[in-house]
Amino acid sequence: MAPAPQILADAWLLGITSRSAIHEGASGSILTRRDLTVNDTQKVTLGVIAGYIVGIALLWNLPYIRWVLWPFKVRTPYSSLVSFLAKATNNLPPQMLVIAFHEFGHAFACILTGGHVKSISLDPREGGVTHMQGGKSALTLPAGYLGSSLIGALLTFCGFNIVASKVASIVVGVCFLLTLWWGRRDWLTIGTILAAVGLIIGCWFIAHAEALRYIILFIGVMCSLYSVWDICDDLILRKVNSSDASVFAKRYGGSSQCWGVIWSIFSLLFMVAFIIAGIAAFPQSAEQQKTDSGNFIPTRF
Repeated sequence: MAPAPQILADAWLLGITSRSAIHEGASGSILTRRDLTVNDTQKVTLGVIAGYIVGIALLWNLPYIRWVLWPFKVRTPYSSLVSFLAKATNNLPPQMLVIAFHEFGHAFACILTGGHVKSISLDPREGGVTHMQGGKSALTLPAGYLGSSLIGALLTFCGFNIVASKVASIVVGVCFLLTLWWGRRDWLTIGTILAAVGLIIGCWFIAHAEALRYIILFIGVMCSLYSVWDICDDLILRKVNSSDASVFAKRYGGSSQCWGVIWSIFSLLFMVAFIIAGIAAFPQSAEQQKTDSGNFIPTRF
């Protein structure tokens, strides 16, 4: 019979070996579960996102047809007819929604840093403004651009899954109604915002809300790209004298263009990060998503 010390030593070595084997097995299992793969449904989603990006980029820059995106951004028209159409469509809700997201970003940052929001006003012709008291300006100033791009990235993330899109659509619908409350009211603004809310509600009844997923994806991609374009257009290409970045530069150094580039990079990183997160979080097939959607506030048309 082996001495007691030897038995204890052998047991200790056996325990180490066993724990190592278990650890290696568990690690291998964890690595396998976390392996980032793209299934067919996710490939379709990525293809749709790529299509949105290409389509939006083309419509942003091609003459005469870029008025299609005026609900989201308004550029200088090319003719008197186009000018008339620009004025007529200047109040369409998606642009108002992006402006609202921008101002909500300022407001949330102000509240989170101990400030007080006095008022929020929205106007698609003149933009939005948030009147704040207190708060940390180092956070509240960039929160407009970065907040709206973060919201866009979150909507893109939700667009990978029908149930997540349902939840996101409720939030978007509430934001639409808030823009109607705070925004400049006229018959076109009211009508188009209500029509947008009606479209979102209607998509709930198409194939267990499968169509809703693509609406949320489009709004998410559009918000992310609009934020980047707005930063580049105002701060880098045209250099607007009065902007969040110019105020930030005066208070904390640097130039508005420099901060514009930095904020644009962060906006793109948000979008890429949440696309990757969407792939990791929602591996369900299209059929599984429809089944899950049928069990979450079920609708059918």
